[in-house]
Amino acid sequence: MDRCKLSVAIITKNEEDRLPVCLKSVSFADDIVVVDSGSTDRTVEIAKDMGCRVFIEEWKGYGPQKQSAVKKCKNEWVLIIDADERIPEETKEKITEIVKNPLADAYSFPLKNFFHGKWIKHCGWWPNRKIRLFRKSRGMVNEALVHESVEVSGTVMNIHTPIIHESIRDLSSMLNKINIYSSLGAETLFKKGKNVSGLTAFFKGVAAFFKLYVLKLGILDGYEGFVISFSHAVNTCYKYLKLKEYNKK
Repeated sequence: MDRCKLSVAIITKNEEDRLPVCLKSVSFADDIVVVDSGSTDRTVEIAKDMGCRVFIEEWKGYGPQKQSAVKKCKNEWVLIIDADERIPEETKEKITEIVKNPLADAYSFPLKNFFHGKWIKHCGWWPNRKIRLFRKSRGMVNEALVHESVEVSGTVMNIHTPIIHESIRDLSSMLNKINIYSSLGAETLFKKGKNVSGLTAFFKGVAAFFKLYVLKLGILDGYEGFVISFSHAVNTCYKYLKLKEYNKK
């Protein structure tokens, strides 16, 4: 079939269970780049079997790792997608239309986030808009180790069709993610010369829970809303406790 003149940039590590669905959803693109950071499962094999150009690199943090993938893309138009995301049919059609007749230099999409198969409409998870499609000559992923974003020199338009995101396999994977994100967040703050007390770390965690569960109406998402809000609080608390530990060292 005729493929869209589009490059897709994906970073991976041990994503053999989620990567096939992701790759099938972007099979309309004629160039798919996968930068893997040392998978010990079949992730690399799956990516190669599905026609991706695969590169193995040491982990550098989310921003630098994704920008490394972007640099390897062949086309002017680049779509960044995570292995736990997929492009639904209506969004694929919109992306194809944009690449053929662009009206801006970059486009943002709402992320439709799911947890336990449930669409999370609160907790700040919807629409959670992100720039994902952009001209390579006008955009790049910033250097943030975590919570990275695409920075664009030019015009940005909002697209209303979503990208599907299923970031949480189970509670165990959520705990692993908290450990990774809190460490990267602490490292970022440490490099900026920040420091806090243990008591401050606790109150920042409490404030984080209140923000998501009450102010951003996570309570309306039921059990899942509570788990997400509580996990965010734990992540925030540990981020600042790890920062305190960094400063002691």
